[in-house]
Amino acid sequence: MKRLLLPFSLLAVLVTWTVIAADPAKPAPLKVLMVTGGCCHDYENQKMILAEGLSARANVEFTVVHEEGPEGKKDKTHRISIYEKDDWAKGYDLVLHNECFGGIEDVAFVERIAKAHRDGVPAVMLHCSTHSYRAAKTDEWRKCIGQTSMSHEKNRDLLVKNVAPEHPVMKGFPAEWLDAKDELYKNEKLWENFVPLAKAYGEETKKDHFLIWVNTYGNAKVFGTTMGHNNSTMEDPVFLDLVARGLLWATGKLGEDGKPAAGYGPVQK
Repeated sequence: MKRLLLPFSLLAVLVTWTVIAADPAKPAPLKVLMVTGGCCHDYENQKMILAEGLSARANVEFTVVHEEGPEGKKDKTHRISIYEKDDWAKGYDLVLHNECFGGIEDVAFVERIAKAHRDGVPAVMLHCSTHSYRAAKTDEWRKCIGQTSMSHEKNRDLLVKNVAPEHPVMKGFPAEWLDAKDELYKNEKLWENFVPLAKAYGEETKKDHFLIWVNTYGNAKVFGTTMGHNNSTMEDPVFLDLVARGLLWATGKLGEDGKPAAGYGPVQK
């Protein structure tokens, strides 16, 4: 594992996980950029859980950009440094967003993030990424995600119901799964290309909300789930299997049977 401190006066850590295939004929790993950090979550440990858990399930190589605020303080208004460049996603097969910066209001900044996906870079959206950039007066990030959500219910056990068992991403996911101690994000608007995959009942709103889905945004395929507030959810094999399938689906490497395409399953060390 290589760790580099980026030259900024804030906490900025770039980490690369590389898994070397034993079979030289195996396809090169998918290059995945994970962007993480921000308010309210244990991103220090979650980046490890996701990178290691997904690398054990798919032929992927992660580059991780983890930033907080000045002096490492969790800041909802911090601007991830790589997003300042127009070509911030260049060279990656997919971007995994696991960030929480809901206080950013700069429309141009937010639309620059979304544009990389609209132009064709696939995405995985996890948990608070759905609430990120919600203060900005633009819908482009919300269109990219596939839904508008501005709040969530209290932290409690969620009974997740699979509503699309024939979709490749949901093959292998239980008909019902207990997601212990998580937050149910409220669906306020579902954009036109949103495809629901699973739901849970809102005790406060008295209606169902979709918490697993896929979306198409411009030329990009997007997989999303609002689950994952706690590390216990993220490290659960059911959750990691789900996200691995979502990642492979978004990059076109998941078969209709829900299995990785040849060469894109787990790499033997």
